[in-house]
Amino acid sequence: MSITVYSKPACVQCTATTRALEAKGLEYIVVDLTEDDSAMSHVTELGYRQAPVVIAGDAHWAGFRPDLIGRLS
Repeated sequence: MSITVYSKPACVQCTATTRALEAKGLEYIVVDLTEDDSAMSHVTELGYRQAPVVIAGDAHWAGFRPDLIGRLS
């Protein structure tokens, strides 16, 4: 399963999310929403207005969600 974290600079919840993924030993890629217009369009089309947005396989969510991260491992 691929995991993508759509993030913004200096985002506390984004940092917490990537740290939690690392703690679980999960591989992920980070996409900076401030530098990628198509990524920003993609997450807004999904209905999200805050960062981070995590897409893991068929699941996706916004914000720091340790409960959902725990289900990925």
